[in-house]
Amino acid sequence: MQANNKVLLGMSGGTDSSVAAILLKEAGYEVTGITFRFYEASGDTAYLDDAREVTSRLGIRHIVYDARHTFEQTVIDYFVREYMSGRTPVPCTLCNNRLKWPLMTRVADEEGIFHLATGHYVRKAFLNGHHYILSGLDADKEQSFFLWGLPPETLERALFPLGEYAKTEVRSIARERGYYKVSEKKDSLGVCFCPSDYRDFLRAHVAADRLVPGKFYDEEGHVLGAHQGYPFYTIGQRRGLGIHLNKAVFVKEIDPHTNRVVLAPYASLERNEMQLSHWHLVCEDEVLGHDDVEVKIRYRKQLNRATVTLGPDNCLLVTLHEPLAAIAPGQAAAFYRGDRLLGGGIIV
Repeated sequence: MQANNKVLLGMSGGTDSSVAAILLKEAGYEVTGITFRFYEASGDTAYLDDAREVTSRLGIRHIVYDARHTFEQTVIDYFVREYMSGRTPVPCTLCNNRLKWPLMTRVADEEGIFHLATGHYVRKAFLNGHHYILSGLDADKEQSFFLWGLPPETLERALFPLGEYAKTEVRSIARERGYYKVSEKKDSLGVCFCPSDYRDFLRAHVAADRLVPGKFYDEEGHVLGAHQGYPFYTIGQRRGLGIHLNKAVFVKEIDPHTNRVVLAPYASLERNEMQLSHWHLVCEDEVLGHDDVEVKIRYRKQLNRATVTLGPDNCLLVTLHEPLAAIAPGQAAAFYRGDRLLGGGIIV
């Protein structure tokens, strides 16, 4: 598609995407907002009305796209399946890379719209012949970790209006333009379809005979106590174990076949390497074999130096320069050099 000044903006009805719409229109783009119906707890559709109100005031076109069935099959089923496999899912990463952005691209192509935009707090740069996502300037809101899987043809078309702003500035922009309701909206917390305890969500979506009590063990195989069922625990967990010992212990291993959960001291959770599947790198030559790559294994975790090589079965082998604890299968790992996102993958 030839470039044009049209942009399709994902609009959730919240502060960030609404201000992104304001900024894009002020910058001269022909904006179309699209709101995906992914999940509606108790039939709550207030977010649709909020998005319609903003687009109406701005005088821009608004599309509502019902993707609830696809979301359930792609994200919710995956979320449940991963926990039932003893792994820890990354639903926001999966949703962005496998559902939201591909759907936006499809609609944009059908509508003859070149640019794609969201309210993510990230930036973009073109370096050495490649488009890269850069960390957003607001360290508290920075969201590049979730977008490592976007392909180059998507990044070429992507716009991120909020990457240069802090959240406080974004709220101020809304107030200054008279969008007071938008400026005061609360930030969404947690997973959109499971904002609180995921265990309650599992109980509602999994047959009771698959969520049965089991035993906690130490590293030598001694029974330490009873647990509620292996899906209710994640690697590295310390709180909420329901067991009282005279020392701090953490979840080290989860065996879904035997319903065993192994507890150990924190030092036992440290690893010097990990393998990644389903990986994507913007430029393999900039990552493979270099010793100055930094890796992050949680959204809020610090970066750690690593060397990345191609391992068996086309997995990435990540050799850590210093050991990391609580590397959980199923979670994502993202690679950086400075503030530049180089790619990522899923920990196996």
